[in-house]
Amino acid sequence: MKTVTVSGTSVSRIAAKELGDARQWARIMEANGFFDAVIRAPTNVKVPERDANAPTVPST
Repeated sequence: MKTVTVSGTSVSRIAAKELGDARQWARIMEANGFFDAVIRAPTNVKVPERDANAPTVPST
């Protein structure tokens, strides 16, 4: 599991960037114990490994 420092973003944006699929946001929420999907202040976020079975959406 890697850690990224972010602020002013959402968990779905982190999932899209780090996991290749914004729909994987719940995995990040669970890994961090988050209750709010919006991250305002600088925060260290644990990002789980990519799920090989999860579909990916190409980024544009």
